[in-house]
Amino acid sequence: MTLWWQQPVKPLDESARAVARLRQDNLTKPPGSLGRLEQLAVELAAMQYQAKPRIDQPCISIFAGDHGVVAEGVSAFPQEVTQQMLANFVNGGAAISVLAHAAGARLEVIDTGTLAQAPLPGVIWAKAGDGTANFTQSPAMSEAQLAHCLDLGRDTVQRALSNGCDLFIGGEMGIGNTTSAAALACALLGLPGRELAGPGTGLDAGGVNHKAEVIDRGLALHGFAISPAMRFASSPHPTALAHAALRCLGGFEIAALAGAYLACAQLGLPVLVDGFITTAAALAACRMNPGVRDWLLFAHASAEPGHVRLLAALDAEPLLRLEMRLGEGSGAATALPLLRLACELHGGMATFAEAGVSAGTRHG
Repeated sequence: MTLWWQQPVKPLDESARAVARLRQDNLTKPPGSLGRLEQLAVELAAMQYQAKPRIDQPCISIFAGDHGVVAEGVSAFPQEVTQQMLANFVNGGAAISVLAHAAGARLEVIDTGTLAQAPLPGVIWAKAGDGTANFTQSPAMSEAQLAHCLDLGRDTVQRALSNGCDLFIGGEMGIGNTTSAAALACALLGLPGRELAGPGTGLDAGGVNHKAEVIDRGLALHGFAISPAMRFASSPHPTALAHAALRCLGGFEIAALAGAYLACAQLGLPVLVDGFITTAAALAACRMNPGVRDWLLFAHASAEPGHVRLLAALDAEPLLRLEMRLGEGSGAATALPLLRLACELHGGMATFAEAGVSAGTRHG
């Protein structure tokens, strides 16, 4: 049986890309002089099926979940911070709340599986459970819970589209989720914990070493302590490894993010990926359905040290390098104005013919 996330993604509009590229080459500037802003406009044209792309209604969805692996002492903050931050998001006090307001972006917060025992005001209640299980002792979630979270991501994207969304940003919140994200990425890339474990909420060197050891225990328990090439070669389905890694090592919010990215690619909605955790989710989504990669733009290089390895695996060049590592979608919201400026320049500048300016030659 083919599952929804295995269905083909929407193809990019190569005709719109070609028209946009031609326009860029005829704007009143030397070709290439606006650098990556030109490339962004052309990429967005192919994604939006129009030669002059625009970003008028960006949507930011923050997925939140708690993690059983916190019991292993991998976080500098207590687990109750997850729920406390949800209230901060909806009350406007968090960084992403301020950034979303400044950008005029629609912001929603979704509880995918925190330890909260009752719905929080202003938060969408869509729990797969009361936090994941401790992945050093058992799979982080059941097959049913993983399916719930993937479907939740798809439902979130469909809701965004119904509200006129033209760019999707996924954010996350969950104490312990850098550990889950690192473990997931280690499984997908065939790396030991020390290669991707970082300070997260502020661990010292000893704490990072302990986190790496916890990740290695999880990898060994679930059979991921061998090279991914060997596992892929022995798997009858190329997507099986990513699906299994997400179930055994991921978080509810990470799985929902992966589902959202899969749905965005299938439904034709451009994505601006945030930092380390969301990139781990993007890597899983791309391994589950390789066509997803065409629909992803990458906002920034996180200060979380493992992020550079994830970006390299996805052949991604981030827009910003500001040493941010907050999460929440904050890096993507910070990069959003660059995308908008790329669109404004592309659509608003005059061509040489329109301006009555003599065009240069490309030689001599």
